[in-house]
Amino acid sequence: MFWMIILATFLVAYANGANDNIKGVASLVGSRTTSFETAIRWATLMTFLGSLAACFFATKLVNTFGGKGLFPDALLGQHTFLVSVILGAGFTVLFASRLGIPISTTHSLIGALVGVGMIALHGEIAYAALGKNFIIPLIVSPFIAVGLSMLIYPVLKFTRKKLKVTKNTCVCIGGKLVPVEQMAFVQGLTDKKQAFLIPEIIVGDKRMCETDLVETYQGRIMGVNVQSLLNGLHFLTAGAVSFARGLHDTPKIVGLAVVAGVLNLQWNVSIVAVAMAIGGLLGAKRVAKTVSWKITSMNHGQGFTANAITAFLVIFASHLGVPVSTTHVSCGALFGIGAVNKKANGRTISGIVSAWVLTLPLAALLSALTYFIFTFRSF
Repeated sequence: MFWMIILATFLVAYANGANDNIKGVASLVGSRTTSFETAIRWATLMTFLGSLAACFFATKLVNTFGGKGLFPDALLGQHTFLVSVILGAGFTVLFASRLGIPISTTHSLIGALVGVGMIALHGEIAYAALGKNFIIPLIVSPFIAVGLSMLIYPVLKFTRKKLKVTKNTCVCIGGKLVPVEQMAFVQGLTDKKQAFLIPEIIVGDKRMCETDLVETYQGRIMGVNVQSLLNGLHFLTAGAVSFARGLHDTPKIVGLAVVAGVLNLQWNVSIVAVAMAIGGLLGAKRVAKTVSWKITSMNHGQGFTANAITAFLVIFASHLGVPVSTTHVSCGALFGIGAVNKKANGRTISGIVSAWVLTLPLAALLSALTYFIFTFRSF
């Protein structure tokens, strides 16, 4: 059971990295400030550092997600209980990651705790503590993020105009090679290696003419180029979100193992930090497509706003030991941006919210089934 607990912890941490690492830098990719590869490497580094920092600054969350106050200590010490919760949460997050759906590891862990509790204690769970310490923060946090985005971005936009910082575009005129096989209507051409050069006009900034169209800002503040300043701040806030995510999510994953006495806090954190990094590097692309592009299109200023709000809320919650979901906060901030710029993809947003609703019962079902199998074999 010892090694099964270690492997289960590694699994849920890997799944967390695959589903969550990109969320801190999604706005960097969505606003085309940088490439996916650069963004995920930056997110992995800062998440890893945040995970290590959890050893010293997030012990409140370790205790919260250790199940203290929700279940009797005798149950918390059972390895079958621990493995069932971790596997239920891990498979839920891994399944969502494979589908490219951004869900909450926090939500999954809570659902898994409830599922096992329903079987092991016949439903005798401290529901008041569950609502106060877990459910209410999860429900309230995305609404706060949406509200702050809708409030703060118009203020920043007004300030930009007052500072006479303008949006910059250019017209790029050149040629585009079109392979012959794509122009079947042209008769008499059979060599597939031939190509036509046709004129092409792209409206965008100079750097992006050969890739994607994006707005950039032109102007200077205190002698500093506005676009360069904004890009730097955007990277800084993305790093802050990733650091805060590692700080906030790591203690949730290791909480049960620490309470059960499976390795000490430092060893558990190290295992989780490595697994989250691997998961982010190998499995984040599907979720990246959803969070970076499908929720809403965004420019540099909008992406920076969403990241700054996410960083503030998650770091503040970590300091207080309140278990908010980085997923709910970061997606909520993007929902707010989409509402302001009127480019929100309602179908994608409704799909994400529906997945959030289904996360709890799915994780509860998987964890309860796992616990039943373990206890049945023991019996």
